[in-house]
Amino acid sequence: MMENSTIFTRIILGAYLQMGTLRYFYFMITALVYVIIIISNTSLIVVICMHRSLHEPMYIFLCSLFMNELYGSTGLFPFLLIQILSDIHTVSVPFCYLQIFCLYTYANVEFCTLAVMSYDRYLAICCPLQYNTLMTFNKAVTFISVVWLYSFVKFMITLSLNIRLTLCGNIINSLLCRNYLVVKLACSDTKVNNIYGLFGIVLTVLVPLLPILFSYMTILKVCFSGSRQTRQKAVSTCTPHLTSLINFSFGCFFEIIQSRFNMTGVPGGLRIILSMYFVILQPLLNPIMYGLQMSRIRHTFKNLLSSLI
Repeated sequence: MMENSTIFTRIILGAYLQMGTLRYFYFMITALVYVIIIISNTSLIVVICMHRSLHEPMYIFLCSLFMNELYGSTGLFPFLLIQILSDIHTVSVPFCYLQIFCLYTYANVEFCTLAVMSYDRYLAICCPLQYNTLMTFNKAVTFISVVWLYSFVKFMITLSLNIRLTLCGNIINSLLCRNYLVVKLACSDTKVNNIYGLFGIVLTVLVPLLPILFSYMTILKVCFSGSRQTRQKAVSTCTPHLTSLINFSFGCFFEIIQSRFNMTGVPGGLRIILSMYFVILQPLLNPIMYGLQMSRIRHTFKNLLSSLI
């Protein structure tokens, strides 16, 4: 620890100071989006769980995806809403670390689930006759369990490394606590944090990316050499997944830009939008997109509504 340094126990989130008189507008938009996220994701989870016809691997993966959207949104949105209306934009260091854990486990579960779903689509398109043998209900549950366990263990290590840090600064220009920005405030030794952080980034990117690339390269190869019916099946089953994957990749890109580079030259309103893209667009669009694209979910949802009315 540096001599004559002040040890801080609270962190100031400077990005909220840029909202000014627009904070009530941001609050209404954020609250509306949060309500839509909760209702849409919960509705689809209920539909999948209640109807045995949807107890298939593809819908089990979707259910995990929707549960993760609820986990990430519920862990972050109430904090956002409180901070938008508050005049004092500070958070305790332990809560900040907890928020980092929630944010990054949400992102890791999302990416890994999308990777498993890409492998599932590969089996459905490239090995249709063996699909029911290769991807059973029990295997799908095992995949999802491993994804969640891997993500939580991975960032429990990050959390344990952060707890030992001594912070000698307390201002970050962000709406949410981000690991890189908080570690930069430390005046204690951060060598282990930095090494594990780089190792963690490689794991976070490569572990999901390899099955995604393998799956879609094989799917493309089959589509080019296969029949028109095979291409139509590939397009109909992969379009929602690819859209979700591209949208999430954009969110990750904006998140890295926000954390790693100086954004003072970007207008405040645009910086706020980019900060919230990561936690808003994915949980908002996924249930709408899959609900509209997946005919069995759509029909089951309509039947459920009809029986309730």
